[in-house]
Amino acid sequence: TLSAREREIVQLLAEGNSNKDIARALDISVNTAETHRSNIMRKMGFASLPELVRYAIRNRIIEP
Repeated sequence: TLSAREREIVQLLAEGNSNKDIARALDISVNTAETHRSNIMRKMGFASLPELVRYAIRNRIIEP
């Protein structure tokens, strides 16, 4: 259910990157990074960043 860009952002978030770091890495605005993060959290039903990290590990988006 996530787009390729959203999966990329999930990976960066799960690796501990801030919205500012993500914006810089993907050459997007901080506001766009924040919007992607918000959309991901809403779409996936996550209430917190640790939930997102657990999802990323379980789905092998990142390595533990």
